[in-house]
Amino acid sequence: MGLPRPYTRTITEGPTPADATAAPALPYPSGWSALAFSSELKPGTVLTRPLAGEDVVLYRLRSGGLRAIRPYCPHLGAHLGLARVDGDDLVCPFHRFAFGPDGACVRTGYDTPPPRTPLTRLPVHEVNGAVLVWRHHDGRDPDWFVPPWHEIGHRPAREASWELAGNVQEVIENSVDLGHFATLHGWRRAEMGAPVAYDDAGFHVSMRAHESAPLLGDFVVDIEVDGYGLGCLHADVHTPRLGLRMCTMVLPTAVGPHRMQFRQRNRIAFTEPSRLPAPLARTVSRTAARLLDRAVFRSSCEFTAADFPIWNHKQYLQPPGLAHGDGPIGPFRRWARRFYPPVEGAESGVVPSAHGEAEGGAARRAGQQGPCGTRQVGR
Repeated sequence: MGLPRPYTRTITEGPTPADATAAPALPYPSGWSALAFSSELKPGTVLTRPLAGEDVVLYRLRSGGLRAIRPYCPHLGAHLGLARVDGDDLVCPFHRFAFGPDGACVRTGYDTPPPRTPLTRLPVHEVNGAVLVWRHHDGRDPDWFVPPWHEIGHRPAREASWELAGNVQEVIENSVDLGHFATLHGWRRAEMGAPVAYDDAGFHVSMRAHESAPLLGDFVVDIEVDGYGLGCLHADVHTPRLGLRMCTMVLPTAVGPHRMQFRQRNRIAFTEPSRLPAPLARTVSRTAARLLDRAVFRSSCEFTAADFPIWNHKQYLQPPGLAHGDGPIGPFRRWARRFYPPVEGAESGVVPSAHGEAEGGAARRAGQQGPCGTRQVGR
């Protein structure tokens, strides 16, 4: 006779995802967060994406303009993620109230005078092939913007998206965590070319990686990283031995307590061989990019994905038990505090949780989140 059904389930084992633990959580950071790639929003498209525990509706006007709004119709609360775009108007599916590009209601489904209550628009910024939405803990308007970065090569960018447990600061912080490049990613050595440079909303990292590979032997990779807030990172990667240049954009977005979406966008180019005539050199470099584009992107994603199991299960520790060789993590964390609401009387380095409480005060609530793993959400 078998055991009763409730007692035959597989025993839970393995690390608990960060969004299913009572571990301390960072709050949602203020600033710009990517909710989509530009390529996902063709004219007339309506998308709903999460940001900081709430839905945001994105839509592209037929004329090409982009809008981000709070999700509920001001008439009777229908979710506008179900709406459609009619010309440059967003039409609610419930009573066919239509809202113009400025958010004002321009007509009802009954041919009666429209009400004065408009949509609630959110600041949206389309740059570098991504759609960014602004959120600030005190409701202020944007006081900085992500600048347009240069793009290399002649091939279309490749893009991928994932969702996993974790905090977005951990992603951006990785750019100054020198130690993990050797222990997790297999570099022989990494070194800073200069001290990390910080300003109000951004920072710059210059580093060199020393690597080794079959057939190639030892070689170096030069990396220049620019970060903006805690949601945007751009890396220029140059491997002189191969003549390979790569631009990688990394965009982590906080979607819920201990949970994030992660977007990556890459372009590559090969240096034109100087010993060849210009037309032939151009043909050789473009052919190399066309043949190796997919493989280089796959390798770049695999490099990034090595961090996924770590982010998906780790705790954010403050203060951390740092050691020589870690890299300038302490200064980075002090700079990062500006993107969180201050906590009056809190100890140095303590920021409020995702629920607005001091770290540790929301730990009990974090355990209410259901277990979930990493899944790819884009293409």
